[in-house]
Amino acid sequence: MVVQRNFLTVLSLMMLATTLRKAKGSPAIATGYDTMDICIENCAQCKKMLGSWFEGQLCAESCIKYKGKLIVECEDFASISPFLNKVARLPGKRG
Repeated sequence: MVVQRNFLTVLSLMMLATTLRKAKGSPAIATGYDTMDICIENCAQCKKMLGSWFEGQLCAESCIKYKGKLIVECEDFASISPFLNKVARLPGKRG
């Protein structure tokens, strides 16, 4: 009885590990979150953090276009660089 229970536990863990490996280890996939939702939420967070330096709408549009496959990380320059303004408008300045 104990051996059978241990066997079932080991078998269950092996199946879980295989499933996670097939999901390429993405926490969003492994936990059931929608990657597009995460992508859009990250765009909103980056917009809050970076303000006018960050093109939040363009970021969200890219989430939709690529179906959440390219998730931005606000502290990773490589992932946010396509959405950064080259020159942000300064208050009181025109241009």
